[in-house]
Amino acid sequence: MKTLTVSVVTPSGTVLEEDYEMVVSKTENGELGILPGHIPLVAPLDIGVTRLKKNNETYQVAVSGGFMEVRPDKVTILAQSAEKASDIDVARAKQAKERAERRLQSKQDDIDFQRAELALKRAINRLSVSGK
Repeated sequence: MKTLTVSVVTPSGTVLEEDYEMVVSKTENGELGILPGHIPLVAPLDIGVTRLKKNNETYQVAVSGGFMEVRPDKVTILAQSAEKASDIDVARAKQAKERAERRLQSKQDDIDFQRAELALKRAINRLSVSGK
């Protein structure tokens, strides 16, 4: 079975670099599935789950924005933040979700609602990937 080398990189460093048979990521225009031999492209990523498939197993990474660069034999995800399911601090993600929900329910004028909505989306994504 042909594979792609997949690298997920954040400003903090490399989150993973392994070979997979398929990559599915949420772009700003919808989900995009990549197989070995795909034509080169660059796509902006949305907050969402990146699914990596190998040997009939699926691995998930919570990705918060950034870009995906695709070459026929390699996919590089340059993300603002990214975490493998096993690395997610579930308690911290739950706290972030609750904090964002409180901000969105607040009637204060100084609340940045767009920022709070993005924080809520990121927290929900992390909890989804963690399975909690």
